[in-house]
Amino acid sequence: MSAVRTLLFAGGEIHDYVSIAPILHAILTASGDFEVTRVDEDLSVFEAPGLDPYDLLVFYYTNGALSDAQKSGLLNWVASGKGFVGIHSGGTCCFMDCPEFLAMVGGKFYTHPPYRRFPVQVVDPENPLTLGLDEFEAEDELYCIDYDPRVTVLAATLYRGAAMPICWTKSWGAGRVFYLSLGHDATSCRVPAFAQLLTSGAHWAAEQG
Repeated sequence: MSAVRTLLFAGGEIHDYVSIAPILHAILTASGDFEVTRVDEDLSVFEAPGLDPYDLLVFYYTNGALSDAQKSGLLNWVASGKGFVGIHSGGTCCFMDCPEFLAMVGGKFYTHPPYRRFPVQVVDPENPLTLGLDEFEAEDELYCIDYDPRVTVLAATLYRGAAMPICWTKSWGAGRVFYLSLGHDATSCRVPAFAQLLTSGAHWAAEQG
């Protein structure tokens, strides 16, 4: 099987994407299943046909705004049968004025408590994406998210007595979306469970799992 043609897109404000993107790149290439091209900041790549060379988009970005051409290019590309992996802010805390993008991802960030340690429970241990993954402890920025109840939550934690999703899967047209809320900084991206979830989620979104 040939390697998945993957675009790793990083950028935006607040988060240290310059330190984080190389870690994501290393995680993806370690499996040998992804041929990774990295682009930083240049949202024009989302304008059709900029995404045509790729089958998977791994996205780490914060805030920002999409032009109409970028929005339609990205959303239509995923809906055509491609894969999207959103990490931390790269999904629920970017393009906040674009409801179509947030609908594709499946949720919208609304707050977070201070950076902290918290346990993460696997909701469905029989799911291929979490198979063999036990409860683990994250030290990260816990995202509180208004999310579509139709997403398939794979792992979650508790915040003020309520379950808060850590990662999920969903569809967008013929495409597949995987979202992982962990990954605030380089340290949190080096947790083995983070690497496992990113790798399995990328395989699934690329229809390899």
